[in-house]
Amino acid sequence: MTGNKDETPHFHGHRERLRARFFDTGAEALPDYELLELLLCRSIKRQDTKPIAKDLLKRFGSFAEVLGAPLSLLKECKGVGENTASDLKFVEAAAQRYARGSVAARKTLSSMDDVITYCRAVMAFSAREQVRILFLDKRNGIIADEIQQTGTVDHTPFYPREVIKRSLELSASALILVHNHPSGDATPSTADIRSTKEIADIAEPLGITLHDHIVVGRHGFTSMRSAGLI
Repeated sequence: MTGNKDETPHFHGHRERLRARFFDTGAEALPDYELLELLLCRSIKRQDTKPIAKDLLKRFGSFAEVLGAPLSLLKECKGVGENTASDLKFVEAAAQRYARGSVAARKTLSSMDDVITYCRAVMAFSAREQVRILFLDKRNGIIADEIQQTGTVDHTPFYPREVIKRSLELSASALILVHNHPSGDATPSTADIRSTKEIADIAEPLGITLHDHIVVGRHGFTSMRSAGLI
């Protein structure tokens, strides 16, 4: 006698238990692979998502790096199709929007830790270099948060005069520059240091203060101000 063809797959019960644990104990109680399982099961209905989640983490390194991986690389992974890869990128975009809103909602920036946490969330795991600028008023309130340039995996063209021009357009009193190193190494390059000093030199006579230039990577960050490079 053959088994019931409509028998519920074993992993459906696991999914329900996982959801229950999430709501009972919170996301912090789940390891990365289980939280990733929950995301994957939204678009993968008829397959056990635990092996897929573990394979993704093995390939990319961490939960954040899975979300930050390029769409093309996600689709190369076994079990991950167009819809699933797209869903992961939607989650990444939502997380970035949440982080940006959390910082922008503050009337003033009282701590550089908040800035660093935000910038690492939105930039540290990007596959391409970006230069982001926070334009601030006299009370360190955020006037604008803009990406000035997006480059390649290891280089972003940086135009100090464009930074100053935009600062004057926004009547900004201060700036915080941030860019990421996709290599993971947050050490500023010689070009980074040179461009930062050029911006500081142009900005100062105009009454614009360069608070910091922060380089973020997957495993840390460097504050040029703290390192004595500004």
